[in-house]
Formats: sequence, C-alpha cells, structure tokens
Amino acid sequence: MATTIAQLTLTSTDLLSDSLAVSSVATLTAAGSSTGLTRTEGLGRKQTANTTEYTLFDASNHTDDKAHKIYLKNLSTTAAEYFIVEVAGTVVGRLYAGDWAFFPWAADTTSTNCDVDITPSANDMMLEYMLLTDE
Repeated sequence: MATTIAQLTLTSTDLLSDSLAVSSVATLTAAGSSTGLTRTEGLGRKQTANTTEYTLFDASNHTDDKAHKIYLKNLSTTAAEYFIVEVAGTVVGRLYAGDWAFFPWAADTTSTNCDVDITPSANDMMLEYMLLTDE
C-alpha cells in the first residue's frame, strides 16, 4: 500500500495584527477507506503553444466520485503570467507565476462535463501537474 502525505503550512508576520502560523497534514486515502492512494498519472509538464484552452484531465477517462487529488503549478517567472483553471466549465481561479494548487476532483460524468481545463494568459507557458487517485 502506498502512503502519500500532503502538507500545507501558511505563515506570515505582517498579514494580520498577530503572526499567522497554520499547518495541516493529511494522509491521502482511497474513497471511503483507510487504504492509501495507489495510482498516479505521474508528475508531468504541459508546454502550451498559445492562449487557447487545454484539457488536462478528461472526466470521461476516470471513475466518478473517487478520491482524486490534483496538483497544479505555474512554472512561469513572469509575474503577470497566469493560468485560468476551470472545472466543469466553471472558473475556480488563476494561478500566477509560481502559484500552485492542490484540490479534490470528483470526475463526475453523470450530470455535466467535469473536465479540468487550463487557459494560459500568454504563449509558451509551462504548467506542472499530477493526478493522484485510487482507481
């Protein structure tokens, strides 16, 4: 059984009136069990050619409602460059240069298209990505 641990730490001395120190750790497990996630589509990089939308993960290639987790990181060093991230056609946010995201994904194919899509703000951008799953 694989063991995969995700950890997030947020710190700041000047964001609030007091110092901020928040940390959370989770062992990633399969849907409804204590078994670790056993599959990944691997850590990859997507080089975009232009500013059109790209599908990173096609929901029809995955099983609905598993414990899918997605990692994304904008590898640009140009502060104004970003990726628009969409799930099921809804914009969930922008990843600016150096930003990253880690979020669950239902891959729900029963009601609407639940693909994960990205749209770069400039030509020739690079996105790092990975899907961790239990299917």
